[in-house]
Amino acid sequence: MNGSPILTQMPKVGRSLERRTAREVISDKLMVLVATNMLRPGDELPGERELASVLHVSRETVRGAIQTLAARGIIEVSQGSRSRVANVDLSHLPVTIASPNAIDSYDLEDVHAARLHIELKVVGDAAENMDEETLRKVEALLETQRLCGNDAMRFLICDREFHVAIYRACGNLLLSDFVTDLYTYMMDYRRSAMSRAGAIEASYQDHSEIVEGLRRGDREAVVAAFRQHLMRIYQTTKDLLVKGAAGGKKQKHKGTLNPD
Repeated sequence: MNGSPILTQMPKVGRSLERRTAREVISDKLMVLVATNMLRPGDELPGERELASVLHVSRETVRGAIQTLAARGIIEVSQGSRSRVANVDLSHLPVTIASPNAIDSYDLEDVHAARLHIELKVVGDAAENMDEETLRKVEALLETQRLCGNDAMRFLICDREFHVAIYRACGNLLLSDFVTDLYTYMMDYRRSAMSRAGAIEASYQDHSEIVEGLRRGDREAVVAAFRQHLMRIYQTTKDLLVKGAAGGKKQKHKGTLNPD
């Protein structure tokens, strides 16, 4: 054995061989949101009712999951105010197969190519295999997204559930876990991108076209809509990376001209 974590660690977040309670599943999902920077230190969590609706569980289950995370120092709970994400770093935590740190170490072009190559196959299979229960869940998540307004954090919480529900409908759990890991790529940039004017509306429109294809069981339509969606994600992420790199160079140049 070479000691690689992917060979020696059983992912704690994601599908497990053991039987877990609904509270444990939801606490794992909330940890994933923190680990991937979808939820950041200091962020207020959506209310219990809202989280219960998005995650398709009871408010009591959400409350129990938050209490579990509070006991671990991941969530701060205060009487009379919203629960907040604590100042923690969970980027080492396996999401399904790998950690966000592992995924984020890859080049954007490589990740985008992998998503086009693998994810389109997965969602095409999902279009042919999706059952009525999963379709109703995806439709409900689409409606929840419509009600998110301009709140990027809330939209992305729902967005993850939307994507993962479709991935898992493909019928291959390993492939669905793998593309879920790819989905988490540069999530901090995704949140910034979704905060731009018109970004949520554009993503919602992509999702609407995806759902229309799923309703018809139309593999080609679903793949085409997902391809458009992936291209949008790629371009907005690339724009932010280029902008960040340019900003870094500008700051470095400024520092050279004005040394301390």
